[in-house]
Amino acid sequence: MKPDLTNIKNIVFDLGKVLLNLDINASISAFKKLGMESEVITPQQAYTDPVFYDLEVGHISPESFRKRIRQILKNTDISDIHIDDAWCAMLLDIPDYRVKLIKTLGKKFNLYLFSNTNAIHITRFHRKFREDHGIEFPSLFTEIYYSHEIHERKPDLTAYLKVLELSGINPGQSLFIDDLEKNVEGASRAGMRTFWLKNGMEVAGLFKFISP
Repeated sequence: MKPDLTNIKNIVFDLGKVLLNLDINASISAFKKLGMESEVITPQQAYTDPVFYDLEVGHISPESFRKRIRQILKNTDISDIHIDDAWCAMLLDIPDYRVKLIKTLGKKFNLYLFSNTNAIHITRFHRKFREDHGIEFPSLFTEIYYSHEIHERKPDLTAYLKVLELSGINPGQSLFIDDLEKNVEGASRAGMRTFWLKNGMEVAGLFKFISP
């Protein structure tokens, strides 16, 4: 199955598990090694304490996040870097072939990115991407929208409407690609064309018919 690109002028990508490889369990394991109790972080619910959501929508600073993590861990001596390393353990890489895909698509479409993320992850991710690929990640897109910067997150309808307003794109001419069904459904409610990148699918495989 491939997305229908008829009359599409804009493509809006999710980041994690679409472009960026993730290992959610790596952060769960890292936090547990620091002493975090299982009920706070589980594979099913991920992070149940509100501090993770608050960081994701930019309601608190990284400093406040780390302070709360120390409270959860009952360890006031744990360093910022140990907290950040555990939180960022899930971040893996964007392979070269996906970078080439984005560069190719950028010649034919206006490319955007909309991700539920946070300041700590993005600071670490941008640095690693620069080291891996020798370019700045935002340079690949017309515009990037991170949840902690626009204070909205998927799958809330208001989040998609804000992205549409900020970008000025026509939703009917815009394809949204995400790995989570609920996020795709949210974009559809906002009038966007959508494609659900299900588990095991490769985003680069969706556009093999497009020449460089």
